[in-house]
Amino acid sequence: MGMASSRVDERALVAAARAGDEGAYRQIVDGHRSELHAHCYRMLGSVHDAEDALQDALLRAWRGLARFEGRSSLRSWLYRIATNTCLDTVARRPKRVLPIDHAAATDPHVGPGRPVTESVWIEPYPDERLGVADGYAAPDARYEQRESVELAFVAALQHLPPRQRAVLILREVLGFSAREVADELDTTVASVNSALQRARRSVDERLPESSQQATLRTIGDEGIRELVDAYVDAWERNDVDAVVAMLSEDATIAMPPLASWYGGREQVAEFLAGWPLSGAWRWKAMPTRASGQQALGFYAWDAGERRHLPFALNVLTLRGDKVKDVTAFVVRTTAVNEAGDFERWVELPIDTAAAAATFERFGLPDALPA
Repeated sequence: MGMASSRVDERALVAAARAGDEGAYRQIVDGHRSELHAHCYRMLGSVHDAEDALQDALLRAWRGLARFEGRSSLRSWLYRIATNTCLDTVARRPKRVLPIDHAAATDPHVGPGRPVTESVWIEPYPDERLGVADGYAAPDARYEQRESVELAFVAALQHLPPRQRAVLILREVLGFSAREVADELDTTVASVNSALQRARRSVDERLPESSQQATLRTIGDEGIRELVDAYVDAWERNDVDAVVAMLSEDATIAMPPLASWYGGREQVAEFLAGWPLSGAWRWKAMPTRASGQQALGFYAWDAGERRHLPFALNVLTLRGDKVKDVTAFVVRTTAVNEAGDFERWVELPIDTAAAAATFERFGLPDALPA
């Protein structure tokens, strides 16, 4: 009765929207906006690109309401439009990556080099603030909804050909049937199944054994608090040994928009001792969540301002009780004259647009007191 009533309400809203009722259309859209935004992010690896694609898709849907015949659900129809909008976007720009997929590891004796300022980097996703649900989207889904916005998962998706990427997300994350996906992509069930098998093999080769969702559940809330508190305490004391003791043997640290990254615990230790934990700067950190993972907003002391100002959103990838990867999304300016200036990046001005797109987006304050 409930589902039948819902479909009647849906048809009534569509009819009202077709008649020019923008309020009815907003009501249709509001019920699906959050999940469609997450879908566009998975396809594109960028919050900014996802927002643009979603707005374009919703405009296309508004203009195409007269062609909606009700043979599929309204949700499926909206996903069809959003997916094809994303495929159009992918065709116009390079794929998004993480620094470890962009270039070889940097010598730890060499300081951070120049950035890549073009739009090539995967961006962190504010899954909690944008309402990504826990668990699975459908009984047939293979990946959890938060798992599918984790950095490793989104990075693996970006290596897929665009239509394989769409098939895997629609089938394995959202749980659409092969027939529904074939209809959404104007192809055959056989083609969908073939693309899915190839996409699965590629993604499985790139994903870690355990998702961050599974890891966080194993550690538990209390264990996570203890780990994060110890990690923050070590950074705030500039204690290199304590930080390094919390890293896995194969730990990495990356700092987009820089292409530089450091891999292996000993190499990371040399980088930390030479630059961020050299004692030249004072740090404070505030816990948050990003991309379904534990994260920290890092702030550096500014003597002129007499307070700690945003430096980077550090997204942590955990393996057991160790930190496996740190991806630090830095919000300081890249407008410098010399590559060596990035060795003193902490002292450079804030990039206000980047800070708004990260700290503000994740609910972090614009400064911390002494």
